[in-house]
Amino acid sequence: MTNHIEGTIEHPRLSVITIVARILLITLGALLMAVGLEIFLVPNNVVDGGITGISIMLAHITGWRLGVFLFLLNLPFVYLGYKQIGKTFALSTIYGITLLSIFTVLLHHSEAFTDDVLLATVFGGMLLGIGVGIVIRSGGALDGTEILAILISKKFPLTVGNIVMFFNFFILGTAGFVFTWDRAMYSLLTYYIASKAIDAVVEGFEQTKSVWIISDFSKEIADSINARLGRGVTFLHGAGAYTGDDKRVIFVVINRIEESKLTRIVQYWDPHAFLAIGDIAEVRGGQFKKKDIH
Repeated sequence: MTNHIEGTIEHPRLSVITIVARILLITLGALLMAVGLEIFLVPNNVVDGGITGISIMLAHITGWRLGVFLFLLNLPFVYLGYKQIGKTFALSTIYGITLLSIFTVLLHHSEAFTDDVLLATVFGGMLLGIGVGIVIRSGGALDGTEILAILISKKFPLTVGNIVMFFNFFILGTAGFVFTWDRAMYSLLTYYIASKAIDAVVEGFEQTKSVWIISDFSKEIADSINARLGRGVTFLHGAGAYTGDDKRVIFVVINRIEESKLTRIVQYWDPHAFLAIGDIAEVRGGQFKKKDIH
């Protein structure tokens, strides 16, 4: 329950189980990222985007440990994250970055799993992305680039994605001068694989979709969706802006496997129905769980 004290809102405290689970997940995420870096990418002179990529190149140029740069370069972004997102995020992030730095130092002298650059790129990118994704889902971060991008987007008419892409284009381009241009191309592949792995972990493998349907046969369509897909349906009230006619709007959440079946249901009842389908990053609560279909 939220308490209002002197005009401020006190956020509810996290339970002990939630805190322990978060610590364990951030630890796992930091370890996976460290393995991806020190066992796969760094020995093969392949970098990732963001602060991690800059740290790898600086470690290569100076001969210092990668963990030192990962820790020092991310510290300013932890402060920015505290100002922009909150104390819990900052604590989770500094814990994750500290562990990441320690793990990379401990793994630095480990033998590389492979000297095949393509294999190192694929598996290193996957491990790195899964690790970062786990930490993001746990409320922290292992790279400060996106925090900086959020701040810049508030000052300039640019999206966070565009700013991150600009930074990474510069960083991955620089890798061509520090290492070789073929390594820069492998680094671009690493960044792509890692970003897809992050999306899969953060958004989930079973991508959900929101569906909006407007039809004169809304009752029949809703009953069919409920009976044939086992999904709960919500009716919303709408009105046509031009005609002023009242409309009953169907809203339902499905997974991507059910999309074609739902489309066929709508087509069967009303080939001229308005149908809009969009991706959803996360669904919680409500009646999203399927009932059994007999």
